[in-house]
Amino acid sequence: MPLQMSKLLDYINLLDTNATAREAHNVAPAASMAQFGLDTIEQQTLMSGDSLAIASLAGISPSVLPKIQISNDTYTKPV
Repeated sequence: MPLQMSKLLDYINLLDTNATAREAHNVAPAASMAQFGLDTIEQQTLMSGDSLAIASLAGISPSVLPKIQISNDTYTKPV
């Protein structure tokens, strides 16, 4: 059975490779992440910008984490 990538890693890879998704995230990060299916912990971890925490939650080494090209200054925690 093949290994399943984490939803968080799938989302990071999407942002890394898809300009439309990246723009949607930059305009409305909470909505974009929720629509993709990230849970609250995944959203908060990604928006923290803490690469060690993001890599840990995604199940990968921080050294292979793609550079995240997003803005987190408009993020508000989901209710």
